[in-house]
Amino acid sequence: MSTEKGDISGVLTELAKGDPDAFDRIAPLVYNELHQIAQRLLKDESPAHTLQPTALVNEAYLRMVDLNRIDWQGRTHFFAVGATMMRRILVDHARHRLRLKRGGGMRRISLTDDMKVSARRDEDILAVEEALEKLSGLDDRQAKIVEMRFFAGLTVEQVAEVLGISKRTVESDWTMARAWLRRELSLEETE
Repeated sequence: MSTEKGDISGVLTELAKGDPDAFDRIAPLVYNELHQIAQRLLKDESPAHTLQPTALVNEAYLRMVDLNRIDWQGRTHFFAVGATMMRRILVDHARHRLRLKRGGGMRRISLTDDMKVSARRDEDILAVEEALEKLSGLDDRQAKIVEMRFFAGLTVEQVAEVLGISKRTVESDWTMARAWLRRELSLEETE
């Protein structure tokens, strides 16, 4: 374990114990990795997109600071929560932009084998969000796995660690969730 990874785990332990200064100490340790997640989420966006990776990281970090007494289970859990916050920010941003445009002509997207979507349009983000909400109602664990794999870019092993389940269970749920999402999004495209 590198010193930085050890430092992150130590500071997360302090956070879980309620140390109010721990977020200030963890910021420089996690910024680069959060920024990489933000870049990955925004890479297919238009260059004119109003949210840039740095702003997305800052907004997500501010939201994470406001989380009260979360039981941080380690660095992987921290980054999974960070990616979830970034996804929510992008969804809120897309909803706001569509509300300003008054919608219309919304289209659905499809997923490729490696679960990449084109995030070039706000409608795409909202389609995935809507499908994830529906999946969460059917199987919350599968929805969490999709969030962690798709948005945070976590490996199967990392997801298993965060959720406290076996790697095989994650693989099985991931396969079923991808199939369900593909079907759901393709049905939406035809409507």
